Amino acid sequence: MAVTGNGPLAGVRVLELAGIGPGPFAAMLLADLGADVVRVDRPGGAGLAIDPAYDVTNRNKRSVIVDLKAPDGPGRVLDLAERADVLIEGYRPGVAERLGVGPAACRERNPALVYGRMTGWGQQGPLAPRAGHDIAYIAVTGALGMIGDPDGPPAVPANLVGDYAGGSLYLVVGVLAALHHARATGTGQVVDAAIVDGTAHLTAMIHGMVAAGGWQDRRGANLLDGGCPFYGTYETADGGYMAVGALEQQFYDEFTELLGIKDQAPARKDLARWGELREAVAARFKSRTRQEWTEVFQDTDACVAPVLSLREAPHHPHLAARGTFTDFGGITQPAPAPRFSATPGAVRSGPARPGAHTAEVAADWDVPALAADPSPAPAPAPAPTEDA
Repeated sequence: MAVTGNGPLAGVRVLELAGIGPGPFAAMLLADLGADVVRVDRPGGAGLAIDPAYDVTNRNKRSVIVDLKAPDGPGRVLDLAERADVLIEGYRPGVAERLGVGPAACRERNPALVYGRMTGWGQQGPLAPRAGHDIAYIAVTGALGMIGDPDGPPAVPANLVGDYAGGSLYLVVGVLAALHHARATGTGQVVDAAIVDGTAHLTAMIHGMVAAGGWQDRRGANLLDGGCPFYGTYETADGGYMAVGALEQQFYDEFTELLGIKDQAPARKDLARWGELREAVAARFKSRTRQEWTEVFQDTDACVAPVLSLREAPHHPHLAARGTFTDFGGITQPAPAPRFSATPGAVRSGPARPGAHTAEVAADWDVPALAADPSPAPAPAPAPTEDA
């Protein structure tokens, strides 16, 4: 039966054409919010280069296998699209059209369909047909150049800034806005979510500050990029790190007092002495362990926190109290976010094995021909080159 939950998107049908990166994450977010997400996997698999049982981005979904290169493959996807509210794909521009499942073909069958397209470069532009990954997309937007030490290369922020913040989240916002329009008018539309567009959009405040003269266009010279000695990270005696964000005066005062440098700390806005302040802060943090400093600053308004690893984070007292992480199927993972008072999301099922739900989706979505496809899960395949 359907794995749709009682979240705010309960009853919404989402068809996801399998890919990697931001598309699956966006579909997972919709599934976490209660949508019935059916992932169309290709024969041989198309996910991460790990056991599909651990691919958390496929939780709360169901999977069917369709060979889009087979004569009847496109027709089966179109049958599903006819019954869906939303379709998500992450191919390079033109690929879905060549496969016979592009926006025109899908919306001819279902005029109310919201067709979400997830790419790195977008559907148009000189680089649209080129391959790429997160790091290249955020590089050209200026976002990557802002991150890191001024005396070293830009720091690589995993694939969080581009794939997920500038990509997945903008695709989800676009899809939900288009779905709202479709339900009001009966007419769907195509959502062109490009990582370069979303990542550039994330820098809106910084562009305003540059225009106003309040931000220098170089790393490590500004309030929020490590240039400020009371907004950054410092090593502790045991090799750990503490994060400091004592920006406002009252927080700065409490920070310097608890750190034990209040008497020698310069005025917060005395930029000429920021170098001196940074050295004093660094020396103090090196005098105690991360745990010792955590105990000093906990339950205060100094805006200081320990820098935790991925394995440590679920055990932080605040995150544990809120249930920010959850254990499901033996995997510790982030719980659905955000939270809803009347229609809470939940992890309802583990990662969908490729093809494991072909028969039940065929019945639930009334696509009998789909059941002719084999449903056993194939062996994991190496991750393909990102289509975005």
